[in-house]
Amino acid sequence: MIRRLDFEELVRAALHEDAPFGDPFGEAVTGTGGGIFLSGAPGVFCGGAVAAEVFRRIDPDVSVSFVEEGRGVLAGERVGEASGALAALLRGERVALNFLQRLSGIATATARYVEKVAPYGTRVLDTRKTTPLYRALEKYAVRVGGGANHRFSLSDGVLIKENGIRAAGGIPEAVAIARRETHHLSRVEVEVESLEEAEAAVRAGADALLLDNMLPETVREAVIRFGETVFLEASGGINLGNVEEYARTGVAAVSIGALTHSAPALDISFEVLP
Repeated sequence: MIRRLDFEELVRAALHEDAPFGDPFGEAVTGTGGGIFLSGAPGVFCGGAVAAEVFRRIDPDVSVSFVEEGRGVLAGERVGEASGALAALLRGERVALNFLQRLSGIATATARYVEKVAPYGTRVLDTRKTTPLYRALEKYAVRVGGGANHRFSLSDGVLIKENGIRAAGGIPEAVAIARRETHHLSRVEVEVESLEEAEAAVRAGADALLLDNMLPETVREAVIRFGETVFLEASGGINLGNVEEYARTGVAAVSIGALTHSAPALDISFEVLP
């Protein structure tokens, strides 16, 4: 689920961006009518509540409905419908479609990764590589696609990455700072690029390791050596072609920035009925 609070201001801003001084043509169209939303490709539908909010803000009398979130759809399938003042439908269609296409694209991409790793019990995680101000929506779409969210923000948990280690003066020093400055329920994760760094992080008291840009055979060795002690996730260079190979190592999770920073939009259109 996602709350209206998470997207209502984005919808308002998007509508202003799309027609800052109104819509001269659309506003001149009179009468009422209806239209349908069609999927142009197979995928996973996501974003119906956001698209509905677009029309609600333009005209609360517009009626909008969509298929359920997370439903697999086929090319040519009707995924929603809207009816009301034609001026409102014309005003909202592009903004509504922008949200639907983006979020459904992320959900679709996530679902493909989840399907690949499902036999191995590996979790598919997102990252903070999100569109500025769209993080709540994009991470929601990952959940709809069957994935799970990594930390939402820097405030949610500690992941000490390469630059943080350098700034602190080393892995032990970085972990010590994290332990000193965070509360007792906060988990400390350390990004490591070798088995030697992984061992150093475990000795320093890390709760989790991000195995960065390691080959599958190295990840497998890390699972053997540290998998019973700390939570392990692999990241970097993982794609649909090799994610199953990583899952076979027994690693608990894979985190994939491409879920949000480069997932292709799902083709969805809106057609006003004659």
